[in-house]
Amino acid sequence: MTVQITELREKQARIATNARAKFDEINDDTPADRAAEIEREFDAMMVEHDAIGARAERLQKLEDAEKRASQEDPRRPKGENAESRHQGDTVPEYGDVFAKAIRFGAATLTGEERGILMEGRTDVPKEIRAQAAGTESAGGYTVPEGFSGEIDVAMKAWGPMWDADVVRELTTSSGNRIPWPTIDDTAKTGRIKAENAAVDDDGTDDAVFGEKQLDAYVYDTGMVRIPLELLQDSAFNIESLMNDLFGERLGRTANTALTTGTGSSQPNGIVTASSLGKTAASATALTADELIDLLHSVDPAYRASPKCRWQFNDTTLATIRKLKDGQGNYLWTMGDVRAGEPSLLLNHPYSINQAMANIAASAKPVIFGDHSRYIVRKVSGFQVLTLRERYAENFQIGMVGFKRFDGELLNTAAVRHLIQAAS
Repeated sequence: MTVQITELREKQARIATNARAKFDEINDDTPADRAAEIEREFDAMMVEHDAIGARAERLQKLEDAEKRASQEDPRRPKGENAESRHQGDTVPEYGDVFAKAIRFGAATLTGEERGILMEGRTDVPKEIRAQAAGTESAGGYTVPEGFSGEIDVAMKAWGPMWDADVVRELTTSSGNRIPWPTIDDTAKTGRIKAENAAVDDDGTDDAVFGEKQLDAYVYDTGMVRIPLELLQDSAFNIESLMNDLFGERLGRTANTALTTGTGSSQPNGIVTASSLGKTAASATALTADELIDLLHSVDPAYRASPKCRWQFNDTTLATIRKLKDGQGNYLWTMGDVRAGEPSLLLNHPYSINQAMANIAASAKPVIFGDHSRYIVRKVSGFQVLTLRERYAENFQIGMVGFKRFDGELLNTAAVRHLIQAAS
């Protein structure tokens, strides 16, 4: 599969090179009709470029998932005789045991399988286990984190705000409120002191501290009811399907909340928390100079951060790719996909975030700054509950996923936004 991914990356690079050459055909003497035709051809080529890139990303994620699947499950119980088993003997996997229990009931499990199932549940807090009177097969089951697999499902791009390579991640085992002290002393300076004169002591030079707070808001996937006939008769893995669906739902929800959340009883999104860096002259367009001004509205100390980057949605990127500076150079530069080097905008990386606004009146379609100053607080793992009794009369089970998180920008000067004109 690695060979196929490499071939796709190389094809993507060739298309980008040809697209650049095509767009370079436009100059001051190019007729308007011909320029419009070239732009349409360029856009079509970049659509193909992005589609190939998305396919390569999916293949890469599939390859990574297969590698993880081939690794030994750390939850598998190892008894005293585990090492003395015959080479041909196999220990049931937790996922297989859980699937058997959910489809046919706990009464069908062997003693060894019951042990595996209970061992896999030991890391789930007692207070969130769905208990029921009577036999185990009539009770609820709490699905531990191992059921979740990957939360990122490449079905529809939903954004970078859950990515620890983009923002700063803080994972905690509990959801207690976390105060985060801050200080902005950048306006204070030293001064020359006259001989034998006293040091100024009027209180204006005191350090002033502030505080941000990180909470733990609960988000859920909504209840999904699954017919037991489907669980029993399906030829494919329903648990895996539900994992993908829940991952997409929470991924989209989290990215939107961490991007544009109001900060009132929900995360303070990075766009909402950012400060004004540049106001565009137009309500419907961007210029190269405006992006340059936005970049320089962020202090060089923040621009030097390894996590300093742009964010905008894919539609805005299509507009930015066509912008040139005063010397006729494109602001957007293509990276080397074979070497893993990203494409850049004004020598800084960018992230596509579909939760960002389109270019429109009073919208904030572009942000730039040090994303390490944005903290995403995640509580424990992704929890999935399976309810067996609630819908038993309909011969169904219910499944729902939960995630607790919050987000906050520690310093509003670290990330700035561009806002379009009101009209």
